[in-house]
Amino acid sequence: MPTHKPHIHLVDDDPDVRAGVSLLLKSEDFHVRAFADAQAVLDFVTPQTPGCLILDVRLPDMDGLTLQRRLKEQGIRMPIVFITGHGDIPMAVRALSEGALDFLEKPFGDQALLEAVSHALERDAEQRAGAQEVAHLQARLDALTPRERDVLEGLLDGQPNKLIARDLDVSVRTVEIHRSNLMQKMGAKSASHLARLALACSEYQHRLLPTTPIDEKSLS
Repeated sequence: MPTHKPHIHLVDDDPDVRAGVSLLLKSEDFHVRAFADAQAVLDFVTPQTPGCLILDVRLPDMDGLTLQRRLKEQGIRMPIVFITGHGDIPMAVRALSEGALDFLEKPFGDQALLEAVSHALERDAEQRAGAQEVAHLQARLDALTPRERDVLEGLLDGQPNKLIARDLDVSVRTVEIHRSNLMQKMGAKSASHLARLALACSEYQHRLLPTTPIDEKSLS
């Protein structure tokens, strides 16, 4: 089973490459898991598996682009470093356009590989920290009452309190109370801060991109 330590997941059908790359990475205190084919790594990793991938673009059961696509379909956003033979450069360039972090042409130098892997692990850590923050924000949103959500949506649409009150058929004072409660629950210090917090949650991105500027006076 996957552990919570970040690992480098090496996928190459050449046993000599697997052995050599694994030895190099382990000598630099990296944690390495090696796989001989694409399906083996697909069966092992999950969206919660930390680390990065080193993929050969040509594997016996599927090419690197197909594996990259399959990983995305499974919700796995692990950074990918492709390793390629000379004739595979066009495929590697396409992989970069699909979100791969880097590619190295065989034979590659030790330092180039170590730098690429270090960058990939840093990117993975950043992505996971960002995802955790979004999860915390989503939990705050989930704690809002239905009426607080109604007021939030009005605020994100740039509506003043009076207009929100009219649309919801409640008093302005009621809107002010809900507004105060939702600002506290969201941990928002201002209207612009509230907008940034909401933007981080996908369910509100369509309201803010493109955005109607929030009237700061409506929150005063």
